[in-house]
Amino acid sequence: MERVKSLQNQLVNYLDIEAKSIGQTAPFNLYQPIDYTLNMGGKRLRPVMVLLAAELFGGKAEDAMNTALAVEIFHNFTLLHDDIMDNADMRRNKPSVHKKYNENIAILSGDAMSIMAYRYLLKTKLEKQSEILSLFTETAIEVCEGQQYDMDFENRRDVTVDEYLKMIRLKTAVLLACSFKMGALAANATAKDAALIYDFGINLGLAFQLQDDLLDVYADQEKFGKRIGGDIIANKKTFLLINALDRAKSGDKEVLMSWLNKETFDQDKKIAAVKKIYENTEVKTISENAITAYYDKAVESLKNISLDESKKTDLLLLAQSIMKREH
Repeated sequence: MERVKSLQNQLVNYLDIEAKSIGQTAPFNLYQPIDYTLNMGGKRLRPVMVLLAAELFGGKAEDAMNTALAVEIFHNFTLLHDDIMDNADMRRNKPSVHKKYNENIAILSGDAMSIMAYRYLLKTKLEKQSEILSLFTETAIEVCEGQQYDMDFENRRDVTVDEYLKMIRLKTAVLLACSFKMGALAANATAKDAALIYDFGINLGLAFQLQDDLLDVYADQEKFGKRIGGDIIANKKTFLLINALDRAKSGDKEVLMSWLNKETFDQDKKIAAVKKIYENTEVKTISENAITAYYDKAVESLKNISLDESKKTDLLLLAQSIMKREH
């Protein structure tokens, strides 16, 4: 993981310089919230994926730095707008942008970030620049599609597992896959290897989101950093809930539907009751098995890339660290 940490440091140093420059640009009410957003912290996983993939195929991290920054800016734009749609007060233990400033400023700053990502992509002159731009554009649209499906699911009780997997593929997995593939393209990887590393990202992304669902219910609250059971309280359609609705026997299903339909309730009692039904339906085990299956698919794609296995160590370590996270 030493190389991952080194690339994170390189990226953060570059990002700090760029964010400061953005924040000093007029009109300040447009650009200072962007500076604020980019300095909120986080693991910077997606841009590091760009840099690691570029190095895997013999490229230099420096040459892919603006490509990585484009991914990070776009990802933070999605979080900024997510917070508005979810009316979330906090992001990474700081006031969310629409709370620190106001909603209209947050919307416009987010819009600017989504466009700014392209400015950074266009700063580099790479041989496969056209492919990178096409991939990024398609991914940006897919992320918006995933967010819309997620919102549509809020008012449905009949969401299927397949629909849910399609939604998280679009909302979460495609941006991870895009990050890996853009790094590969920046280093002129073959079409076959670029497709394999994209598949690696898709399956890792699916495992990542399914694990996120699981952690929200079963993580250690101190390590998780936020209240356990938030998805249960919000009736969020997760892999766990959808499977529980499908598998629950009549008595449990009635209890579960009752909790889903309550508008006022004791939050702790609801969490405990729903977790009990999760136990009865064995959805924790089902989720764990699905996570393992997608992770194994990801590793298989990585193995099939036509490079010496020793060169893939950093990517494999990154994938392992993602799957071992407790928050």
